[in-house]
Amino acid sequence: MISDSITYLRNSDELAKTILIGGVLSILSVLLIPAFVVSGYLVRVLRSAIDGEATAPAFGEWGELFVDGLKAFVIAFVYGLVPAVVGFVLVGGSVIATFSTESGSAGLLGGVGLLFGLAVSVVLGLAAWYLIPAATASFATTGRLSAGFDIGTLRPVVTSKRYATGWLLALGVIVLAAVVAGMLNAIPVLGTIVGVFVSFAASVVAYHIIGRTWADLQPIATRDNGVIDDQPVV
Repeated sequence: MISDSITYLRNSDELAKTILIGGVLSILSVLLIPAFVVSGYLVRVLRSAIDGEATAPAFGEWGELFVDGLKAFVIAFVYGLVPAVVGFVLVGGSVIATFSTESGSAGLLGGVGLLFGLAVSVVLGLAAWYLIPAATASFATTGRLSAGFDIGTLRPVVTSKRYATGWLLALGVIVLAAVVAGMLNAIPVLGTIVGVFVSFAASVVAYHIIGRTWADLQPIATRDNGVIDDQPVV
């Protein structure tokens, strides 16, 4: 699947232009609007992959990219809000309990609570990280923001081995790109800039993997919503 996704990007008619624009926008992401445009392009990659297109899309229709990117941000924000709030409550409460008393046992319990709160936050954060690509793919399929929170559609997908495999492959691509970018950082300025372009290209490959995985699993999601299909849930 990774080789197919690399071919998907490499066969683009505007490969150099796409990576150049994506890299520049990624560098300018601190200004927020470029970040939404990049996110919107990745939604377009998901949609393209789901539709079975053979090559990566070009940048264009900037307003649509911005709106899609903003909606994708909302989806990620909502899913990320739960672990953030839970972590704040648990960790904050433990810190207050630890420093508000001079009792040794109370301090020990506060320390244990702090570790527990951190562990819960990490687990919930990983769960959100796992769900967000599927939720974004669901949104990309319909164009409706509410589709990103359609539990009936998402549940059979995210609980399947096929999605877990696709997610891990996509994560592996991102991690590998991060390692390469980190190595390039050894070259002052130029290496950092090149690393951003590498990371953008890796994101396109990773999102194509998620898109193709989502497309392959649609019969499962459809059956779970009441339409008979012969494909077994894995």
